[in-house]
Amino acid sequence: MGDALIEAQHDPAEIITSSGLTSEPKNQARDESSLKKPPTCSVCIANYNGMALIDACLRSVLEQDCGFSVEIIVHDDASTDGSADHIAEHYPDVVLIRASENVGFCIANNRMVAAANGEYILLLNNDAELFPDALRFLLAEARHLGRPAILGLPQYDAETGKLLDRGSLLDPFLNPVPNLDANRSEVGLIMGACLWLTKALWNELGGFPEWFGSIGEDLFLCCRARLSGYSVRVLDRSGFRHRVGGSFGGGKVTRQQRLSTTFRRRALSERNKTFVMALIYPIPALLFLLPLHVTLLLLEGALLSLIRWNHRFLTTIYLPVIAALWKQQRRLSSLRQEIQLNRRNGTARVGSVFSPLPHKLVLLARHGLPEVK
Repeated sequence: MGDALIEAQHDPAEIITSSGLTSEPKNQARDESSLKKPPTCSVCIANYNGMALIDACLRSVLEQDCGFSVEIIVHDDASTDGSADHIAEHYPDVVLIRASENVGFCIANNRMVAAANGEYILLLNNDAELFPDALRFLLAEARHLGRPAILGLPQYDAETGKLLDRGSLLDPFLNPVPNLDANRSEVGLIMGACLWLTKALWNELGGFPEWFGSIGEDLFLCCRARLSGYSVRVLDRSGFRHRVGGSFGGGKVTRQQRLSTTFRRRALSERNKTFVMALIYPIPALLFLLPLHVTLLLLEGALLSLIRWNHRFLTTIYLPVIAALWKQQRRLSSLRQEIQLNRRNGTARVGSVFSPLPHKLVLLARHGLPEVK
């Protein structure tokens, strides 16, 4: 985002950075508004082919009953469905960043936060819709705490209205365990679909690791925040509706109570959870859990390949985890050293958000083998 700006010869109205980003030109009203006080909150929405989703998402932000100024930034990740043009035409006050190529969720959010003017940041999926009082309660909680924290809201299924979670706990292998306890505010994970923090805290934590691509970046940020001494909390009021899997595909329970996902989503999830484990666990836990985790992943992949008679489970999802650990070992080692040196939390407090039972066993008993497409 710090690259020099150059004018596009084919369209002098556009501004293109040498990093491949295109930003919509600011109209006169926005130029005048820029002289006013900066917004309290910048809502950052990553969009990719979200034509069927983006209107409901944007309306839920525009209709907030919050009493403070809100900036909306959308990063379009080289959509091919016309959704970027739709946003530009129908939402002129939205700051629209167009990517010339698909870069993934991590880079998209890093770019938006870098461009944000608000003291607070809300990362919001394009398949999510805020309750009308969401921003008001998030700001009130942030001000009440008096120090930086990662905050989230109760998550509800957009189709059924069912409460899905109040944040998540974590099992030993960093699988999210939905929290339904209204009396528990400290959690292990706030989903990136609706995640609030100050821009200053985001910058301190370093944002999302761009080499993650997509999936698991919220897990990394929350774990790093807790290790650095910051709370990860969910509110007991308001909320957001989420079309789970609407923006990325899979990752949801079907009407037939089967877990549905995709090979791509599962591969990214297993790889990036393993990365986070290698980055955040203390040495004694890491020396025991990481080899156990990798062994169980290979066993899981082999069994699924045999049961479904499809070698892709092993070759597409599980074996690449080992290859990725080897390929990224220097990067993981360097980032791990940085995280552990800045650790300001006791192990007991970090461990308080963990659930001892592997969550995959619970899901297997409840929904059977996952449908993977």
